[in-house]
Amino acid sequence: MEEKKLDVNSIIGFVLIFGILIFMFYQNKPTPEEVEAQKAQQEQIDAEEADEPEVQKEIVTKESPTLNLSDSTAVANYQSQLGAFAFTTPTEKITTLENDVVVLKISSKGGYIIEAKMKNFVTYDSVPVYLIKDGNSSFGFDFSTTDNRVLNTQDLFFEPSLTNSNGNQILSLKAKAAKDKFLEYRYEMKPDDYLIDFTVRSQGLDNIINNNKSIALDWRLKGIRHSKSIEYENRYTRLTYNHEDDKLSKLSEGSDDEETEEDIKWISYRQHFFSSILATDEPFKSGDLTSKNLVEEESKTFGFTKAYASSLPLEVKSGNIAKNMYWYFGPTDVEVLSLYEDLGLVDSIPFGWGIFGWINRYVFTPFYALLSTYFPYGIAIVIMTILVRLAMSPVTYKSYLSQAKMKVLKPEITELGEKYKDNAMKKQQETMKLYGKAGVSPMSGCVPAFLQMPIFYALFMFFPTSFALRQKSFLWADDLSSFDAIYQFPEGFSIPFYGDHISLFPILASIAIFFYMMMTTGQNMPTQPGMPNMKFIMYLMPFFMLIFFNNYASGLSLYYFVSNLITIGIMLVIKNFILDNEKIHAQIQENKKKPKKENKFQRKMREMMEQAEAQKKR
Repeated sequence: MEEKKLDVNSIIGFVLIFGILIFMFYQNKPTPEEVEAQKAQQEQIDAEEADEPEVQKEIVTKESPTLNLSDSTAVANYQSQLGAFAFTTPTEKITTLENDVVVLKISSKGGYIIEAKMKNFVTYDSVPVYLIKDGNSSFGFDFSTTDNRVLNTQDLFFEPSLTNSNGNQILSLKAKAAKDKFLEYRYEMKPDDYLIDFTVRSQGLDNIINNNKSIALDWRLKGIRHSKSIEYENRYTRLTYNHEDDKLSKLSEGSDDEETEEDIKWISYRQHFFSSILATDEPFKSGDLTSKNLVEEESKTFGFTKAYASSLPLEVKSGNIAKNMYWYFGPTDVEVLSLYEDLGLVDSIPFGWGIFGWINRYVFTPFYALLSTYFPYGIAIVIMTILVRLAMSPVTYKSYLSQAKMKVLKPEITELGEKYKDNAMKKQQETMKLYGKAGVSPMSGCVPAFLQMPIFYALFMFFPTSFALRQKSFLWADDLSSFDAIYQFPEGFSIPFYGDHISLFPILASIAIFFYMMMTTGQNMPTQPGMPNMKFIMYLMPFFMLIFFNNYASGLSLYYFVSNLITIGIMLVIKNFILDNEKIHAQIQENKKKPKKENKFQRKMREMMEQAEAQKKR
């Protein structure tokens, strides 16, 4: 009767949870009137876009004098500070390079990028995504001159010249020491491309730049916040770099960190879903890399996540500088970064380590990309979950079969417990003998769970970092790559480890995993000496999921919710229609009659237990 009661309760629980999901689907389904209104609105937008004439984008240059040339004292100070490089007129000009995906603004003072804006993406509050803005970034070279001046290119003025070659915008900026002596920055922007060719070279400066002292490239950037939770975004904001023949390394994401490395090919200042990357064909021989964590606690107003800095020595050849590099300002998206295979920029995406990252990169990422081309993003997650669980169903079967065998042996194990209740060693020894005779391993139920760990970890990294999920809604979740808050606590109130909101998908996932564990661990597996209490774990695991996943990607919680529902369904089918306890019991009895050969490990364990038992009797 007890077993029958459990079956009924499990089925009722399964139906109730599944009913919640169906109800939420129904509640969020748009009405026919809303569908028609959306269709009419889209048709109007399409018509307006069709009527608009195609406009040629203009390259905008703004000038602002920074020095009063009639002020002789100011001019003298300027010349004294910069020496030969005071040849260039100190006028700041802002030049805009723009294609279909990114807008860059470059200042003639310092010659570096002072603004980088994504054209096709917005933040959580619908503001354009900026990677560089309002002085959060700096770039320059420190060098010494032959007249004992120490200069930084950020203080130099460059003369800009903008040309167009085969559709590519080419910006040349020259900091001149004479008409034919200069330091040049050259930017080349291609149409519809996030990668910018960047070259630094000098001409005729061999008698001006001191070649006996090092020239250091210095690049600094503070990551601009883009997400509603700065703590969550900061968790995936990290400095990653390629060095020593394609070896990948990272600085800490949770604390301040620094490293000195050799042969650096590229450096990525990742800001969760967007990256600023400096790359080169010929690696820098060495470099000092630093990451400083700026986030101390959750905040709705704080604007920066981490402060990055890199110092890279630059080689001087034949008295001149010549270095070809690349700038990348764009999404941390496998589809985009894979276009730059020669530079290996796709490796800057946090797929995970080892086999877990391999599964994420080569299985789940392309598989989900395929599904999302045919189905809405949330439905694609549900379909992927179903297919993954069906693929893992043989493992589920093996796990449940092992638990069924343990359940059949439970009366005999209880009998041994009563017989040797005053001798724990003997009880353990006889229990292991029983397992051996019956052909049952108490660890066999753990092996399937171990085999699922790569899948678990790969998905754990996939959902929070998949660019395909960013700002994609499903049911009540506004963003499948972030948490699905259905209630926001009053301002200033937050529960430690839980957060300042309530997410619904983690609640549903916790309920589903509770029913799953009640059907398996909590009911079927007897507690062994020295082993943790399974019923305690049955309650603890859903609680941890509820707390931990409240601030994680809602797509991940959706996956575990649907996955556990499917697993419950599969296990009910296995239990009620596939496995037969009487046949299992008969098979175990047959196994007991067969002579059991011990392997070396089993024999050694038996001998050790017998020796311990003998010493105890002395």
